[in-house]
Amino acid sequence: MTDDPLALYNSKRNFTKTAEPAGTLAPGNGNSFMVQKHDATRLHWDFRLEIDGVLKSWAVTRGPSLDPNEKRLAVRTEDHPLSYATFEGTIPAGEYGGGTVMLWDRGTWSPIKGKSAKDLDKGHLHFVLDGERMKGEWLLIRLKPRAKEKRENWLLRKIDDAAAGGTDTLVEEALTSVSTGRTMVEIEEGKSSPARGRGTSEAGGGGDPQEYRQP
Repeated sequence: MTDDPLALYNSKRNFTKTAEPAGTLAPGNGNSFMVQKHDATRLHWDFRLEIDGVLKSWAVTRGPSLDPNEKRLAVRTEDHPLSYATFEGTIPAGEYGGGTVMLWDRGTWSPIKGKSAKDLDKGHLHFVLDGERMKGEWLLIRLKPRAKEKRENWLLRKIDDAAAGGTDTLVEEALTSVSTGRTMVEIEEGKSSPARGRGTSEAGGGGDPQEYRQP
């Protein structure tokens, strides 16, 4: 294992071509989370938790669901730098993860009482989100690896609580950036933020895992 948790992140990117931040370790608050909607090879939502000075990341192929009966595939990706937390824009075509990126949710997270971030190493994490769209208790569970799989496949599931809701409420209704209020099209076209500012008025918001290329 490399001493630099961001070495893989940096090796995948040409920072003279992409506006993404270079991967450098930096102090943070220790409990932030964010989700970036990413229209790359296929549309997906990149779910990130701040742990040990980096953003642990998963590509959620159908987006987060508020339905406790829905188990969404979450493909583990490389750790990202904390500076990625505010990234929004377009990664040039031909570059790794080329496509439009929206800051879709942000907030803080915490393990439930009696649990910790170290549970990730055991293949599961039970936690609470306090975001602008994702709230309440959630669960990440690592699936048993299959032969020749190059990435870790996990499942993201909502726990049944007061914040539970419809199956696709988040992905169907949360269509603008929580940072700039822009739609994916407006971000792609490089338009400035709408006069209304923040895009938080909306309610809350498969395929082959190897096809999901993301930052």
